[in-house]
Amino acid sequence: MNIELRVNGEPRELEVWEGESLLFALRERLGLPGSKNACEQGECGSCSVMLDGKLVCSCLVLAAQAQGHDVVTVEGLAEDGNLHRVQEAFAETGAVQCGFCTPGFVVATADLLARNADPSEDELREALSGNLCRCTGYAKIFDAVRLAASR
Repeated sequence: MNIELRVNGEPRELEVWEGESLLFALRERLGLPGSKNACEQGECGSCSVMLDGKLVCSCLVLAAQAQGHDVVTVEGLAEDGNLHRVQEAFAETGAVQCGFCTPGFVVATADLLARNADPSEDELREALSGNLCRCTGYAKIFDAVRLAASR
């Protein structure tokens, strides 16, 4: 089946099969490898993207459900060749360990700061609770969120 959607501001047309996830379509059909395929159950947040401005796990969304909708991936956060403030903060604070969870954390943080420019510690932890990191204690990730919020 053919679908039309907008990905990172660009109109795109794809041929997908009915059971194909949005994550698969983004990575394999559009060549956008930022969103990671980790759990395939919506538990880890590594595949997080924005769908019409709402944070979703792209592994749980069928590509066909994105027909006519707007998708923003971690690649789409940068503007005019400049990293998004969240991307910069993650790099500056060393919040990137193996990098597998990073795209999901970055997208979730960008979503949080778009809704709440100055989140409390509890709000920060709640907003990122759907993202799992397997190789850090989260301290640098939270430092990155605080740095991005201060900008």
